[in-house]
Amino acid sequence: MMAASVVSAAAMVALGILSLAFLFTVYRVVTGPTLPDRILALDMLVAIAIGFIAVIAIKTGFMLYIDIAISLGLVGFLATVAFARFIITQGQSSSSKQPLSDQGGKGESLGGRTRKHGKRRKGGR
Repeated sequence: MMAASVVSAAAMVALGILSLAFLFTVYRVVTGPTLPDRILALDMLVAIAIGFIAVIAIKTGFMLYIDIAISLGLVGFLATVAFARFIITQGQSSSSKQPLSDQGGKGESLGGRTRKHGKRRKGGR
């Protein structure tokens, strides 16, 4: 009987700590200064939700919740990877749009040197 009350008290403390972490993380999602900060906070929200599910599974004894937590972890991981890929492609597309003044206005950039279109150097370079 004593062990059950200890587990129940620990579950209540864990739910309180997870609730506090959830509130701080939601604050970071809302006020995150950059998009990567928000994505990281959303990933943390998934981890906190997994913690909630695990604690409820231990408290109720219904272990099917663990399978739900695992599937939520997989979906959260895939979402984080998709968001990271979005950030990378967004950064690459904005860096490829350089103004003409950076390239000297004509030709292709070759490590500080430029060449006009249509002319090839010897040696195939």
